[in-house]
Amino acid sequence: MPSISVKYFASIRERLGRSGDELAAEGLRDAADIWKRVSREPPPANLLVAINQEYATLDSVVKPGDEVAFFPPVTGG
Repeated sequence: MPSISVKYFASIRERLGRSGDELAAEGLRDAADIWKRVSREPPPANLLVAINQEYATLDSVVKPGDEVAFFPPVTGG
């Protein structure tokens, strides 16, 4: 069955208690659908998303074979 690889970083990983998931792609249209499947909470206001290592938004379309990452804002110093 086609799947989507999902990774979590930093405080998002801590919040969800795992570093990633492999999800069946069926029924997943966008990154928001993925978040709904992996978390019982609404997405944090500052949540960042990447699809195949490119910045994206929660309404960005996903397809089987994609890698989706959720992470908090990155700061530099």
